[in-house]
Parts: sequence; structure tokens; C-alpha cells
Amino acid sequence: MSRRPTITDIAIAAGVSKGAVSYALNGRPGVSAATRERILAIAAEMGFVPNRAARSLSVSSAQAVGLALCRDARTLGIEPYFMELISGIEATLSANSFGLTLQIVGSTEEELDVYRRWWAERRVDGVLLCDIKLSDPRPQAVAAMGLPAVAIGGPLAEPVIPFVWHDDVEPVWQVLRYLHTLGHRRIARVAGIEGLLHTSIRDGAFDEPVGELGFENVEIVHGDYTGEEGARLTRRLLTSRPMPTAILYDNDVTAVAGLNVAHELGLKVPHDVSIVAWDDSPLCRLTHPSLTTLTRDIPSYGSKVSDLLLSVIGQEQSMESRTFSVQCEPAQLLPRGSTGPAPARTAVA
Repeated sequence: MSRRPTITDIAIAAGVSKGAVSYALNGRPGVSAATRERILAIAAEMGFVPNRAARSLSVSSAQAVGLALCRDARTLGIEPYFMELISGIEATLSANSFGLTLQIVGSTEEELDVYRRWWAERRVDGVLLCDIKLSDPRPQAVAAMGLPAVAIGGPLAEPVIPFVWHDDVEPVWQVLRYLHTLGHRRIARVAGIEGLLHTSIRDGAFDEPVGELGFENVEIVHGDYTGEEGARLTRRLLTSRPMPTAILYDNDVTAVAGLNVAHELGLKVPHDVSIVAWDDSPLCRLTHPSLTTLTRDIPSYGSKVSDLLLSVIGQEQSMESRTFSVQCEPAQLLPRGSTGPAPARTAVA
């Protein structure tokens, strides 16, 4: 057949009505098991693929989930975290015959406008909210729309939509205890975007142990997760006095950029400065030395996000019993070649 086969073609070949073909293809009652099997076999032989738009009208489902990201599109292609997260999301959605609709937006207002349009046009059955902020209007807004949604991140103080999250406090403490044991007393952190919930949580966790562990100096500088900003902030830290002897980065892209700056300044890693990255992408294993990281299973994170949203879309749980929080395993410290004892002149016994 030179053209795309239709339900009519299948009906003629099977000697049944178009209604019977529709029942068989959509798994609905109305045809015998033998007739259903014959229709499905003919459809497969013809290479029939259901029209998604037509199917969505018949079953009141778009079979799609939306994700709008308020990030620079140029940075997403080199951001391993988002690529791994989306791979986990997409794998679970595909296994359930759902597609992923992705759009880059420039502001929260634009993002909410996208959700309103998608929902009004029946283009998605639910959405995923990324980069949760401290004072975030999006959860309340999508809840008011009646749009099924799951937040990627947390914990949310007063949740109106379900969320999936990691503990960001314990991993920070793991790094600080580790660096303290190695004799480091002057440490810094190249953090992510201010105003994001997980950035704020990490900020607080980084500040708390100053008195308890006896660090001499702790400094936090905020960036935007890009390599350019990571390099600029690292250069500032490593040319200041007193210079930190260890730096923790909130993602792997900035950590790799920081490592390059250390080399540029003639510093040896880890002899002069130790480096720790958050998220263990392949980038961290391709550097010299390889980067010590806080590693976590990002694809699994994305899969859990999709599972929860699909359960909300399918209304498998009543509002009273619905799971509002799914906590994933926290990141674990994985030492590699970029960390070592503090320089002898600064180490403290």
C-alpha cells in the first residue's frame, strides 16, 4: 500500500465495520476475542499506526506530558543533569505510550501561559514543574487550573501538588566532614541560582557546620550553572587571599570549568586545591584528575517523577490518600583524584 493505511482499509480487509475495528484497536468491548485478534493481525500486517490527535479526541486524552523549562536553550545541550533527567522521564512515559512535550520559556509568567494553552487545547494530560523556587506561584496556579502536575524537587512546605525530591542537607554534610578530616579549614562553594529551593537548602546546610567543625573561613558564591560563570567565580576565589583549599560546586559543568581555571593559574589539583562536583556525569570521569563527586541516580529520579504523574493523571488515588511526597535516595560522596589532604601550610591536625 503506497499510502498510510486507515481504519477503513482494515475494516474492508477484515470484512467488518469501522466501529468494530475501532473497538478492537482501542481494547474496548463490542467484538469477540477471535475478531479482535484477526483485526489486530491485519492492522499489524498493514503497518497501521493510530493517529494520536484523533485518538486523543476519542479517549479524552492527549497521551502526552508537558515540561516547560525556564533556562537558556544553549545551556541545556551541555547540561548533563537535564539530559539524564529527561531520559528517565521519557523512558517511563514511552513505556506507558505517553509522549513528552518540551518547551523553553523565558519567565514564570510565560511558563504559566504555556500551561494554560496546553491544557485548554488538550495537548497534555499533565505537566512537570522543574526548578522549584522558594516562593513559587506555579504549584498553586496549576492546581487552580485543575491541571495534573508533579513538582521535581522539594520538600514543599504546604504542598498542593505531589512532589519528588532528594535530601540536599546530608550530602553537604558528607562533603564537609570529609574535607574537614582531610585537614581543610578554608572552603568555598560555587552554588547555583539564588532563589531556587534546593540552592537555599544547600546554602543553609553549608553554613551550619562552621562552628561545629571549626572551619576558619566558609564562602558561598552564586552562579547560573554555566561553565563561563563557574570559571569566573573560581578565578575570583583562587586569586583571593586567603585562598580556599577546597571548593564544592553545585553541578558538574561548573566543576569542570573550575578545574580548568586551577590548571590555568598553575595550581595542582588536589595538591593546592581540592574540587568536589555535584552530580556524577561522564564529564567527571573524563577530566584529569577525575572529579570527586556527590553521585545520585538522575535517570531513576526522572522515572519516579513520571510514575507519580501518571498515577495522578490516571486518578489511581483519591485526593485523601494520594502520595504527595516521594523521596529518592540522597547523593553519596564518591572520592576520586580531585580531592586530597589540605596543603601542609594550612592543614590543621
